[in-house]
Amino acid sequence: MMLEQGLLLGAAMLATGCVAGVMAGLFGIGGGIVIVPALELALSFLGVDAAIRMHVAVATSLATIIPTSLSSARAHHKRQSVDVEIVKRWAIFVLLGAVLGAWVAAQLHSRVLAIVFATFALLIALKMILLPEARNLTEDVPRGPLVAVIPTSIGCFSSMMGIGGGTFSVLTLTLFNQSIHRAVGTASLLGLAISLPGTIGFIVAGWSDARVPPGSLGYVSLIGFALIAPSTVLMAPLGARIAHSFSEKKLSMLFGVFLVLAAARLFYGAFA
Repeated sequence: MMLEQGLLLGAAMLATGCVAGVMAGLFGIGGGIVIVPALELALSFLGVDAAIRMHVAVATSLATIIPTSLSSARAHHKRQSVDVEIVKRWAIFVLLGAVLGAWVAAQLHSRVLAIVFATFALLIALKMILLPEARNLTEDVPRGPLVAVIPTSIGCFSSMMGIGGGTFSVLTLTLFNQSIHRAVGTASLLGLAISLPGTIGFIVAGWSDARVPPGSLGYVSLIGFALIAPSTVLMAPLGARIAHSFSEKKLSMLFGVFLVLAAARLFYGAFA
């Protein structure tokens, strides 16, 4: 029975990675915001305890983002699109926020975590659909002690949602008058400061939880990590090719619609 459940879980993880790869390539995002709802759905079909389903989805998503962040940051650094100064100023606060987010998420019931994820996904979706072009708030990234709240919040909420922070970081940095390419490059390196401590936090938090699916390290599914990470990389080019058949505006709206549907499914599961 244990072997059969493990094989079913592996197949579900592989399918999740393939779907996440296509969607990530299609929408030009890190796979976390796609992996979490897809993985939560797969785990529900496999009968994983509803109380920890989102914990496993979020933790496994963060783990898959570690190699992705390293690869992406290296590529962007070669193109000189990583603002090292911002990373130096923000990294420690992002890291602390990620640890805090993992701890807070571990204390919450999976239903509450699903509502948090769905709420942020819905807000991001509405922004992409209704306000595709935002005005700058400042001429440059602000400094000062109070500014630490921004990267700490990015790390905290990204860790809770199981994403690499690109969604929040890119949006924030572009509002601070950073070019989109520089914002994306900088966010990719900040993603490592979110995914690594966040993953460790979820491993520690779920270490003695007997409800985790087979082949798990804490709340991180090692089967999921092994299958999702490479399949996402392999399928992303297909999504990228599909993306070129859409205009930027239509693509933004399509991603917004996807997030609305993902949020609606999580809200339904949380309140059903």
